[in-house]
Amino acid sequence: MSVYRCTPVAGPLDAVVEVPGSKSLTNRALVLASLADGRSLLGNILLADDTRIMIDALRRLGVAITIDEAGHVAEVSGCDGHIPECDADLFCGNSGTTMRFLTALVALGRGGRYRLGGVPRMCRRPIGALVDVLGALGTGVEYLDEVGFPPIVVHADGLRGGYVSFNAPQSSQMVSGLLMVAAYASRDVMIDVIGDAPSVPFLKMTTALMERFGVSVIEDYGRTEATKPSRFHRDHEATESKAIKFIVESSQRYRGTNYAVEPDATNAMYFLSAAAVAGGRVTVSRLGTSSLQGDVRFVNVLEQMGCRAERETDRLTVFGPPPGTKLRGLDIDLNDMPDTAMTLAVLALFADAPTTIRNLENLRVKETDRLAALCCELGKLGAAVEERPDGLRITPPRSLVSATIDTYDDHRMAMSFALAGLKCPGLVINDAECCAKTFPDFFTRFEAILGQHG
Repeated sequence: MSVYRCTPVAGPLDAVVEVPGSKSLTNRALVLASLADGRSLLGNILLADDTRIMIDALRRLGVAITIDEAGHVAEVSGCDGHIPECDADLFCGNSGTTMRFLTALVALGRGGRYRLGGVPRMCRRPIGALVDVLGALGTGVEYLDEVGFPPIVVHADGLRGGYVSFNAPQSSQMVSGLLMVAAYASRDVMIDVIGDAPSVPFLKMTTALMERFGVSVIEDYGRTEATKPSRFHRDHEATESKAIKFIVESSQRYRGTNYAVEPDATNAMYFLSAAAVAGGRVTVSRLGTSSLQGDVRFVNVLEQMGCRAERETDRLTVFGPPPGTKLRGLDIDLNDMPDTAMTLAVLALFADAPTTIRNLENLRVKETDRLAALCCELGKLGAAVEERPDGLRITPPRSLVSATIDTYDDHRMAMSFALAGLKCPGLVINDAECCAKTFPDFFTRFEAILGQHG
């Protein structure tokens, strides 16, 4: 077991940080490049547990991928929309993107049989909504244990296309998985996402990256009210509901592309939030207003808490609140940025009033039940925490209590609570190596900013 002992910061920060490539973009780009016609060069890829698991699984499917470890570059020889191997056993670890993206990808196989499984926690992460829509498009999926959850066997014979709907899916990854393979169906695929959908910016990230590789998506993020049958609802009755709509035309194909992956916006927020706790300023380079990632908008949340921010196309800077000023407590819906909720929950320890974080029921089916885990660990530090079905209300303590934080094999627990260690002497984080999931050298880089004081 690796234990990390936090070092309280001695003064205001003045640091410039580089963050590794985005996990979300790396795994999406690997899937698109694998389907493409021709060769792709993917630069600044993340090399961490989740992306290595994806690379290994794609290789098992017959995709030729060469990795330049030092340069963080992947060369992918696309398979022209075909799955070379007809039988494969795919280990997905605890990588939700790998499990959900590959479940959709292998549906393109012809006469194929593909088993997908992972660690025990993966068997508690839902996949039923994706399985249901794949069934509607002609793909048979067999549950090997509990219905709605991995492990599964996909009996693939291509996708026939048509209309499908997701009803309030628990993860946007399931929708993204189908979107990325839909161009290879035998006819156009029309998708409705009805009701509340978490992490909508990740859907926009998916379609933007698809466009970069040559496949356009017709998309509508508006509200449908008494909609008449249309191209989005061929042969279906009128509906009245909140819905996101997509059409992917089957005449399109991905093309080999040279693509540089952006730094990971979610991971960047730990560093920018350090300025909110310790004061001073922190800049993250190569990430800015041109980002495809919705989580860059967490800078807006830091501003609401009393920080100041500067935004450029290729860099973000956050200045902590004025000396002697506490952060402001918030009441906020973070459904569009659920991965940042843990960062905000720890920042709430330093606020002048309670913070309420809402509309995050999907955090219960992540690497751990993040709402329950946060409630427990924040309480160790002296906070009064009310756990709600879809969020938390956090009342900051008068002073932090030194504690040992458990991480539940969840990388975001470890990285978020590093922020508390900036002002809490003696704080210890257990199982810190779980950061390897998306950021293997997080604590090395985090410690580096502590020595850069103003």
